[in-house]
Amino acid sequence: MRTDTIKVTLKAVFIGGTMLVPGVSGGTMAMLLGIYDRLIYAVSSFRKDIKGNIFFLWMFLLGGLAGMFLFSRPILYLIENFPKPSLFFFLGAVVGGVPMIVRHSSVQKLTFRVAAYVLIGIVIVCLISKLPPDLFSAGDGGSVSRFLWLMAAGVLSAVALVLPGISVSYMLLMLGLYDMTMKAITELDFGRLFPLALGLGGGILLTTRILEKAMNRHPQPTYLIILGFILSSAVEVFPGVPSGGEWILCPLTLSAGFGCIYGLSKLE
Repeated sequence: MRTDTIKVTLKAVFIGGTMLVPGVSGGTMAMLLGIYDRLIYAVSSFRKDIKGNIFFLWMFLLGGLAGMFLFSRPILYLIENFPKPSLFFFLGAVVGGVPMIVRHSSVQKLTFRVAAYVLIGIVIVCLISKLPPDLFSAGDGGSVSRFLWLMAAGVLSAVALVLPGISVSYMLLMLGLYDMTMKAITELDFGRLFPLALGLGGGILLTTRILEKAMNRHPQPTYLIILGFILSSAVEVFPGVPSGGEWILCPLTLSAGFGCIYGLSKLE
């Protein structure tokens, strides 16, 4: 029990610390670290083990907040000053978790059906990423319509938060709500934050419940589509072709990232 608690907390620290990395979503890292299924179950089937789920979610929350506080700034510093070597590390981390996801999907050989499911996941993320920012306008309508719009935006953001490979920040940007949300958080504008949080909470419950049922009833297609999500996020992380001395450093950081996640996934 103690060992499991330590593992959950350490993984949450890593997830929290990497959430601000461009192209890396919290869902992606949770999946790669083998904790995604447990998170989905803890939320969607909360009442089946209230005490255990509260403890698990609390430890995950503490670890995630600690990771954001301790490592987000150093990670962003590395990305700003050493962008390609840093992003190659995270690219390696994304690729390092792929064998674990394939193992979960119980794929024995590559078939047209397997490739089709992966392609569906890739296409979904690519279509979302191609949508222009501010495609939807939050508008300044009446208080009731604005409240309902913010709730709906919260539900859509929850989908991005739960599914691997989809950025919450981009979803808010696409909805025309990114600047408003950042300003509302800074100014503690609960008039805007409350409906957004209400929709976010409801969306998380709905999305996790659907995902849990999909994983239980149709595990192979679900994991393969998620694999497509994650492969798309690898494309987002790729910083471009190295140059000069980066040809030596980038392969090393790529290998380090791959080794870290692959090694952790083998422990599951």
